[in-house]
Amino acid sequence: MVLKSGNLLYGDLGNIAHVYLGQQTYTNLEKRFKNRLHWNNVTGFFTLTDLQIDNSGVYTVENTDEGKTTHTFQLTVYYVLSKPQVTVHDNISCSVVCSVENGRDVTLSWYKGGEILNQTSSPDHNITLSLPLKVDEQNRDSYRCEAANPVSKETAVVPQSCIESDPSTVKDGDERTQGCLIIAVICVLVASGLVGLAIYLKRRNGHSHAGGANRYTRTGVT
Repeated sequence: MVLKSGNLLYGDLGNIAHVYLGQQTYTNLEKRFKNRLHWNNVTGFFTLTDLQIDNSGVYTVENTDEGKTTHTFQLTVYYVLSKPQVTVHDNISCSVVCSVENGRDVTLSWYKGGEILNQTSSPDHNITLSLPLKVDEQNRDSYRCEAANPVSKETAVVPQSCIESDPSTVKDGDERTQGCLIIAVICVLVASGLVGLAIYLKRRNGHSHAGGANRYTRTGVT
């Protein structure tokens, strides 16, 4: 608090605001603080509005009203998280992936009821956090994906489209496939038999005609 004279310092920038005889002046005001850093001559407090991520850092208030006192504090600015997205990766096994845009101190977690199943985070704020999960279809409604940081929390649930295949349906499909293969094999065998029979009959008829011609020739000579 500065009522008559003092300074506000920020990190390596040093003095970013100066108060003298109850009047505020700026000694090193960067663009990022323009129109957002204010001093109240009644309360003596400095106020920074419309906070941005790069406003995080160490601030020091120097009060020179009577002697010199300093108060240092750390400001950390967080984004309000967006809602995580859950997408179906494999509809047969009901495998899903939850993702959210990363940021400062963001964690992404899968819960089943009140139990945490898996969690991930990354110091790289420019990536998208992703967390896969294989869902038990019978307990699908008990799963939730949660993205959280110190100032906000958002959750998402498993999509209705993630329905694990019924084993009996898969079994019936396999049986139908096997039946079709058996029928196809039978058709091939029957077709092969018919072709063989046609070739046999053709050859047999050819031999019969040749034999008749030979007998006719011998009769003519006699």
